[in-house]
Amino acid sequence: MTMNLTRRGVLATLGVALAAPAFVRRARAAEVTLRLHHFMPAMTSTQTKVFEPWAQELSDASDGRIAVQIFPSMQLGGKPPQLVDQVKGGTCDIAWTLTVYTPDRYLVAETLSLPFMATTAAKTTVAMRTLMEEFGQADYKGVRPLAFHTHAAGKFHMTKAAVTTAADMKGLRLRSPNKTTGEFLAALGAEPVFFPVTEMVVGLSNGVIDGCCLPYEAVPALKLQELTHEHSAAAAGARGLYTNTFALVMNERSHDRMPEELRAIFDATTGAVLSDRMGQNFDASEEVGRQAVITAGSPIHEIDAAEIARWREAAAPVHEAWAAKLTAAGLDGAAIMARANALLDA
Repeated sequence: MTMNLTRRGVLATLGVALAAPAFVRRARAAEVTLRLHHFMPAMTSTQTKVFEPWAQELSDASDGRIAVQIFPSMQLGGKPPQLVDQVKGGTCDIAWTLTVYTPDRYLVAETLSLPFMATTAAKTTVAMRTLMEEFGQADYKGVRPLAFHTHAAGKFHMTKAAVTTAADMKGLRLRSPNKTTGEFLAALGAEPVFFPVTEMVVGLSNGVIDGCCLPYEAVPALKLQELTHEHSAAAAGARGLYTNTFALVMNERSHDRMPEELRAIFDATTGAVLSDRMGQNFDASEEVGRQAVITAGSPIHEIDAAEIARWREAAAPVHEAWAAKLTAAGLDGAAIMARANALLDA
């Protein structure tokens, strides 16, 4: 009996030993290894719900010949505003980046970051990728765009007092999500402060800022349910406060040197397919973040539609100035703004 057990143990060990080289061979069989760099923590839903499954799907579809290595939290060095240039220079093959980290550099892509240019993440993402197809082909010259998307409409997350009217903002230091939303907040009496979202936690912790504007999706990753205690969102049916626009871009050489059959597999997973997937993920993750706020026992306040309408009037000069900026850059500012609004209202 002891001999049989030992024999079985040896066979089991041998089986593992024989299986191991096969696994190693498959792991080493990757002909294309792509390094994806981004600025958010590894636990953000875009990594766990989009990038990691996407990497696995590419591996499966190519029988292990395509591998994607993900580097969150700027692990390859540099600062978030440098991500597109890192792709161009070959520091990484793919990068996920925010347009607002390089204001006025990607003008068409940044248009939907204006105040009140947001509905759901899925719908606003469709508006963005359509706008980029029609007007923004030159925006990301020098890299290959793989996806464009937005997050869901932003909300107020405050350390002390809630914000539901313009009067509530007077004198408050608010982390603004982008330059144009900061201009709008200043028009309502707030003091906007801008720094990358990854540095915002320190600002909330030490009282440098009174609150921030972010979607619920960011709450768990940044632990906003512990740092902020009053939350406000636009009434259902009203345009949201703002969104931010994202791009997933790739080094053109990294793309073009893939074998043709692998490039076909890769390309089939990008473009509209990946854009829509990323937008839909943000909508699904909104509820996760909202529940984190509720579980923490913090109230969620509604900014009524009439107040939002007054705020939109206050934001009109920001929109007009942006249209003029687009026109000054040789683009049709009026047409871009009109098309963006039509897509959001469709």
